[in-house]
Amino acid sequence: MITKLSHTSFFVTDQDKAFDFYVNKLGFKVNTDVKMENGFRWLTVNPPDQPDLEIILFPANGANGFDDDVNAALKLLLDKGVMGAGAMYTSDCRATYEELKAKGVTFKSEPKEQFYGIEAIITDGCGNWFSMTQPKEGM
Repeated sequence: MITKLSHTSFFVTDQDKAFDFYVNKLGFKVNTDVKMENGFRWLTVNPPDQPDLEIILFPANGANGFDDDVNAALKLLLDKGVMGAGAMYTSDCRATYEELKAKGVTFKSEPKEQFYGIEAIITDGCGNWFSMTQPKEGM
């Protein structure tokens, strides 16, 4: 029986840029950052309050094990900014928006009331976007 998700991947155009965004701007913690014998960089991070979920910042280029066609398709999607589409929770969307905006984080939308809470759309600069949501109480 599967009991929980331990790892998931975010494809990124640039691991150094992704590291800066997730660690230095969002405050995620680094779990693993090593270069393997084949040159592949195994880089995982996690939100500070979720240490058992490792997010692999997976390069969409280089020594990642995919062929050129797959890497080209990933790069196209990332360049168009259509990957990701996840949700990240915050206890105060408006304050977090202002804090992150001051750090240079790019948003597709400002905080807005939704039926499920207050939401702003955040981008990681590497092709992914996320709903940054302050959930309504009871949701």
